[in-house]
Amino acid sequence: MKLICNFKNLDFIFMKFIKSLIISIVLIYSFYPIQKVFSLDSLDNRNFVSEAVKNVGPAVVRIDTERSVERQQFDPTLLDPLLRDLLGEPGMLPDRERGQGSGVIIDQNGLVLTNAHVVERVDLVSITLADGTNFDGKVLGSDSITDLALVQIEDQINSKVAPLGDSENLEVGDWAIALGTPYGLEKTVTLGIISSLHRDINSLGFSDKRLDLIQTDAAINPGNSGGPLVNSNGEVIGINTLVRSGPGAGLGFAIPINLARKVSEQLLEDGQVIHPYLGVQLISLNAKIAKEHNNDPNSLVQLPERSGALIQSVVPNSPAERAGLKRGDLVIAAEDILISEPKALLDEVEKAKIGKVFPLKILRNNQEIKVNIKPEALPGLT
Repeated sequence: MKLICNFKNLDFIFMKFIKSLIISIVLIYSFYPIQKVFSLDSLDNRNFVSEAVKNVGPAVVRIDTERSVERQQFDPTLLDPLLRDLLGEPGMLPDRERGQGSGVIIDQNGLVLTNAHVVERVDLVSITLADGTNFDGKVLGSDSITDLALVQIEDQINSKVAPLGDSENLEVGDWAIALGTPYGLEKTVTLGIISSLHRDINSLGFSDKRLDLIQTDAAINPGNSGGPLVNSNGEVIGINTLVRSGPGAGLGFAIPINLARKVSEQLLEDGQVIHPYLGVQLISLNAKIAKEHNNDPNSLVQLPERSGALIQSVVPNSPAERAGLKRGDLVIAAEDILISEPKALLDEVEKAKIGKVFPLKILRNNQEIKVNIKPEALPGLT
């Protein structure tokens, strides 16, 4: 009798489970269309990834480069000291260095958007289209600060143009598809998500760049540089630029397409991008850091206990020096915008006009001072 009761209980539980399952399925189908329930698959056994690749893939190109370099005849560490004394230091010989990267066609006239480091100081550029045809390319301009470059295919082509999306509409968790030619392997596709937005490139150790990057876990490898990062709609949302190797491997980064579009327009028009600069080295300061510093009996100066961009050094003969800025000044406002960290100030400087007054508010000896400074073009880029 006890066994029979147990079986009855099991039957009851099983039937209850089946009813709950059926109700759940009905509710899902009621509130969500089937293409949303199975968002990766469609009725013809294709998914959004393959559709996105069809949309952008034909516009992805391989970029092969060559440049002249000088190399030592022998490795000096392998040369016997007696021979070095006899023959002298080994001389330098001319050599050719080859490189490879990716790019994406953004214009019917054969304009290719890629990374500046892919075509930096190159003598020859060769563009291979998705169909295998090969053309010579010419670098129209590059910008090392944003790591973007524009290359012109020097012939009439019949290739698809990649549709450009809007990187401002991205959200963390969105699908991300990376296309390119890693290690020379053409038409490679990797899938991931948007892991983070507005990742400051300075936090990755690149102090000579001004970029907020898209972070993704879609695999980006050497050779992917300059290739497109694509959303689930088959639109380019970024230009792949670097990957974090070693500890933290698996982190890829791309330049937002809205910035890339703006830079490419300037490169096409002027062949260069002018970046304003003040000539100061900045570090972040907040009340906690300042208080810890001030409580140190060995500290030589007292810092204001508030947030801002602290001037660590001033470049000689720079706009900052001419305006009277000094080491230890704390920038708290620029163009009436509150400054709480160096990045906020750099963002405002990037918007400033060359030669036009750029008002700053600083703290010096606990007194607020207004300083008018005229930004100049960043040296070495013009």
